[in-house]
Amino acid sequence: MTEAQLSATQIPINDLIDMLAAIGNRNYPRFQELENAFVSQHNEEVWQEVFNFRLLPALDKSASQWLLVQWTSDGINSVKTVR
Repeated sequence: MTEAQLSATQIPINDLIDMLAAIGNRNYPRFQELENAFVSQHNEEVWQEVFNFRLLPALDKSASQWLLVQWTSDGINSVKTVR
């Protein structure tokens, strides 16, 4: 287990609740603010572990899609949902 993986398992779930709330409220600026604060406090490698293995799996499909659209929407005019 890498140091980042070990550190990620030590992050209290309460530290992630505000991020989940920002996603649930579709408040991307707030999510970015919380993401930046997390990276400043821990580091980017720990953030990647926490996001990929704790936060992202907790999202429902619509929240996950919304977050993806936020990340990729710069310069994109529209996103089509394919089912």
